Amino acid sequence: MKPFDPQRAEPGRYPRLEAALDTVNRDLAATLPDQPPLVLMVWEEQVYVAVSDGTWHHNGLREPDDDAPDDFALGPVADAAQETVADRLRLAWPICPFHRLGTHLRPEGTAADWDWDDGGSGRLVWWCGGGTAGDCHDLAPVGELAGVAQP
Repeated sequence: MKPFDPQRAEPGRYPRLEAALDTVNRDLAATLPDQPPLVLMVWEEQVYVAVSDGTWHHNGLREPDDDAPDDFALGPVADAAQETVADRLRLAWPICPFHRLGTHLRPEGTAADWDWDDGGSGRLVWWCGGGTAGDCHDLAPVGELAGVAQP
């Protein structure tokens, strides 16, 4: 059995995953400024989004094929980042500053009853389910939480 010895990803080895993580790390810096950036770790040909100590919590990722759209990695990386932050830091992240609720990754403009099986197009956003009045809303595109006004 191979010993467990994950390594930090070599810079430039996974360019699309790195670009997606740079986008997500902008949101992390905007909302958790004392938290170091997330990093990519590699273990047995899988790539993981980890906190700065190298630990993670999610399924492994692979670099998208060359013919995939440029932003193809953003959804899986943002989802992995959210899972890792929740598990390793014990935080719901990101939080809607207006409703104080955790947000979810979705395509822009989806309704409250939308499901991943429904598909969707448009850029990915952090979506808030709103309060009891059903005031769900797109909080911000992934990577743009710094522009969200704080109440």
